[in-house]
Parts: sequence; structure tokens; C-alpha cells
Amino acid sequence: MRLLRLLRIFAMVWAYGLDDFLLPLRWRFSRRLGRGVVTAPRGERLRLALESLGPIFVKFGQLLSTRRDLIPTDIADQLALLQDRVAPFPSDEAVDVLERAYKRPLDEVFASFERKPVASASVAQVHFAVLPDGREVAVKILRPGIASIIASDVALMHVIAALVERIYSDGKRLKPRQVVAEFEKSIAQELDLMFEAANASQLRRNFEKSRLLRIPEIYWDWCERNIIVMQRMSGTPISQVATLREKGIDIPRLAREGVEIFFTQVFRDGFFHADMHPGNIMVADDGTYIALDFGIVGTLSDVDKNYLARNFLAFFRRDYRGVAQAHVDAGWVPASTRVDEFESAIRACCEPIFDRPLKESRLVGCCCACSRLRASSRSRSSRSWCCCKRRFSISRVWAAISTLTSTSGPPPNRFSSAG
Repeated sequence: MRLLRLLRIFAMVWAYGLDDFLLPLRWRFSRRLGRGVVTAPRGERLRLALESLGPIFVKFGQLLSTRRDLIPTDIADQLALLQDRVAPFPSDEAVDVLERAYKRPLDEVFASFERKPVASASVAQVHFAVLPDGREVAVKILRPGIASIIASDVALMHVIAALVERIYSDGKRLKPRQVVAEFEKSIAQELDLMFEAANASQLRRNFEKSRLLRIPEIYWDWCERNIIVMQRMSGTPISQVATLREKGIDIPRLAREGVEIFFTQVFRDGFFHADMHPGNIMVADDGTYIALDFGIVGTLSDVDKNYLARNFLAFFRRDYRGVAQAHVDAGWVPASTRVDEFESAIRACCEPIFDRPLKESRLVGCCCACSRLRASSRSRSSRSWCCCKRRFSISRVWAAISTLTSTSGPPPNRFSSAG
């Protein structure tokens, strides 16, 4: 079976002409085998191939879309479209999963259950339901058989990663096998929905007395390793700015509070939602943020928070030497890195954004450019991997806030170089 799967992967490489840009020239084989020229953009071809290969490769594509320090922007933009684009599995299978878990008919568990899913992702899908006591809930169900599919595909990824290390001159520095190993650990936690339920419970407790953010309550009596039952949340997706305006939501205040929520999670709690893209954020009718999907969270030690704070303070003061020195002190770049050269490179990346309003500033691009600088300085993959995940979380928040500030009426204040 594994051999057949590997052959299918190579068939997708051939069909979509991926070897034209993924492999060194001497390894390219599609045209030699008679396949014509593929005219679709390379990012689109890669996205379609990953979709064809199934949920685990979709999930890996989602991960790669965040690694803009390693992959070109046009490919990353296409891979980002993999979010929430997986077809749902049949509702009869969802019902069967629930009845097996609860060991009784579904109508004895829920007062009502909507068979049509409201959302479908690479490893799970969501249905709305009502508990016997009348509470409206969202039921997240793991895809049947997904664990064995993932185990098989991750094993193939290890093989492919080993080949990449041998084929590419830069392969050993990037250490793709370590990247796959990290992905394997991450996806293993996503296969146990009790981890996600616990993450949601922790975040809800952290913001229990806050007016800024609502987190759905977890109903533990109905949760299993492959099922989460949580409070149903109602709101407007943050990307629908026109609808928010029609509802009288104060958009500039929403943008400010988005920043406050993020910094509260990072610097007060050291525990933060690490997948805060616009698809996971809604706004209630009273203007309060609502967070969803807690499969990926980040944690920061006091040491991490200190270095991150140093970076932020130095960045907003335009103290590029301070940014460079903080990177070296944190181990995000090798100790042998020349601080003056790194400072100059950071200045070239960051200086253009300071003379623009926030809504016109490309903060995400700046973060990604800094990540590329770290990569070019040959920082160690394992440390950079951790750092990149944190950078990704910051970039996602800025992307969500940019959705608001780009249409929020009068331009916000420009960045200040004051402390």
C-alpha cells in the first residue's frame, strides 16, 4: 500500500508538472516522459496536487503556507487557499461515529442534530446540535480512519524529506526531516481532540473576566478523543467588514482591541491562540471578539517573553541594532552572526513601513523578510522552527487587523519612534 501511495505522489508530480520547479534540473522528468507544458501558475498546480493527495497533504500545505521564510510568496499565497477547502465526509459516517462513542442512538444524546456540516477541515468537521437541556452546541467530529491515513502519509514524508536532504545542496541546513518530525508531533495532538478541548478551556479561563474575548465553553461530559462538544457561538466573520459596519460595530476600536488581545495572551499569559487567521475570528453583535478552533496554540517561557518584548520595543523605536542583538541573544541566529551586518539588513526590511499609515504598512511582509534573513544567516533549523511558529502567530494577527484597518475610514495614527 505504501508503494502504491508513493507511486500516486509521483503521478501527481508528473500530472501537475511539479518537478519543473520542485526538483533540480537534472532530476526533472515530466517533459522527458512526454507530458506537455503546463501553463497554470506553479502555486496553483501545487495546491491542486496537495488537494488531490488528501487531508494530510492539505494539512502539510497549510503548514508550508506559513513558512514564507522558506517558500516564494506566490506559492505561499496559493497554499493559504487550502484553509477550509476539504470536502466533508458523509453525514451517515458522522452519525455512526457519535453513536459508537456514546453507545446509544443519536436522538437519545441530542434533542436535535443537523446532519449537514457547517464546516469541514482536513482532520475534522463540525455540525450544529442541541443538548437535551436546550443548550445550542457545535459538535466537532474527527474524520473516520484519518489516523491510519496520516500515519502512512507521514511515513512517506520522512522518505521524501530524506531524499530532499540528498538532492538539494541546501537540504542539510533546512533539515526537512526535522520539519516533518515536528509536523508529526503537531498532527498527533490534533488527532486527539481532548488536547483542543483543553486548549479552549485554558483560553476561556484566561479571559473569563475580560470583556475583550469570548471563548466557547467546553461540555466535557460529551467530549471524547474524537469528539468535541462546545458552546455554539454566533457572530460575523471578521473579514466581512461591510456587514460589521452595517451592524454599527466600531471598527477602529475593534482593531485596537485585537492588538490588546494578542499582547495579553503573549505577555500576560504566555499561552496564545496560534492560528488566529480571519477564518477563526468572529465578532459578536455587541462588538466582542469570538475565537474558534483551538487545535494550535503557542506557549512562551518568561525568557521567551523577555526576548520577544525586547524585539518589539526595539522595532517600534527603530532600534535595529537592538533587534539584531536580541535575535543573537535569543539564539534565533548563530552567535557568530555579525550584528552590524544583520542590523543593516533588518533596517532595509523595516524602514520602509514607518512612513506609512498602519493600514498601508506591510507588517506581515516585514516579519517574513526578517525570517528570510534568519534563514540566510544559516540559523539552526530546530530553533528557527520554534521562532517561525511564533512569528507566524504574530503575522496572522496583523493580517486579521489589516482586514479591519484597510477599510476603517480615517487613517490610524502612524507609527511613532517614541518609546
